[in-house]
Amino acid sequence: MGFPGTWMTESETLVYRVIPKCACSTIGQVMHYIDHGTYFDGDIHDAQGGIHKWALEDSQKPLERAIREGSAYTFTCVRNPYTRILSAFFDKICGIQRNGKRYRGKLVPLLIQKYGIEVGDPETGFEFDQIASFRRFLLFARDTIKFRRPMDPDIHWSAMSGHASTLVHGGAKYDAIISTEDFKTGMQEVLRHIEVAHELDVSAMPRFNESEGHGPKRAHPVEDYFDDLSMHLVREMYHRDFELFKYDIDNPANKMPVAEIDLDEVHAKLGE
Repeated sequence: MGFPGTWMTESETLVYRVIPKCACSTIGQVMHYIDHGTYFDGDIHDAQGGIHKWALEDSQKPLERAIREGSAYTFTCVRNPYTRILSAFFDKICGIQRNGKRYRGKLVPLLIQKYGIEVGDPETGFEFDQIASFRRFLLFARDTIKFRRPMDPDIHWSAMSGHASTLVHGGAKYDAIISTEDFKTGMQEVLRHIEVAHELDVSAMPRFNESEGHGPKRAHPVEDYFDDLSMHLVREMYHRDFELFKYDIDNPANKMPVAEIDLDEVHAKLGE
């Protein structure tokens, strides 16, 4: 199985387990900068060099060696499940992707037909009932996660614990798990543990957001999107994420973690 979804600096000092919708674009750019002194020109997901990725065949041996030997500082980044699934909806379902098309071709027409979702249109300023459509999308996301139909769950809304667990199942451990909600503090702390070729002040770096500007802006506070049924669906899909990564399952308005992540608990439960 190896270590899918892992990236590593070319200097082999830092390993990152990618979790989609959790600052992965910014983290990839941090990793590129501390080795090369420049940010990758473009979306870091498109980079074929300057950073090791498990998806690149030549990167797999150095990645596997560093992870198995524990020689690189290893971390991941998580996000409140309520805001993460909202972000996935606005980016992947409503937004126009980098190639100028809708995400995954036939996915959005399928959602419109089977779930009654509206996604708006860039020509008309993405006018649609965001709350009603999002709640219908949640039914679809739950169907993919629980029943694997009408398709397998997409990486952008499958549980964070599932992404994070692949590294643990491979016999590795995390040195740190940071949160997007306190990203600058967490990322700076990660960098404090490694030698870098180029110093980086995370608080002063630009934001890298691959999805920004390609879709509708969220028109309401987070909590307005979640009624009792919506919260039930989110709990059904992400109860493990809330438990392990210490988010408030009962209050969508509270995006901040409510406790410190217990790495021993994470490794024990993700390794089951």
